[in-house]
Amino acid sequence: MGQAEKDKLRALLDYWVKHNKEHGEEFKEWAEKAKDFGETAIHDELMQAYEEMDKTNALLLSASERLKKEE
Repeated sequence: MGQAEKDKLRALLDYWVKHNKEHGEEFKEWAEKAKDFGETAIHDELMQAYEEMDKTNALLLSASERLKKEE
């Protein structure tokens, strides 16, 4: 992988983490609204999606750190 590709990947990883955090917060917000509507199953699924997004971000951050170490 050339330096230009590494730079692009680094930028993408940073973008994906930020983007996922925004979506994760939306999932959490709507999970609470669903709970208020009495939709506990939807709440639980949205919270699971929120937690999975958090796991995804951990993997992306790990990849980003690994890329930085290679430099």
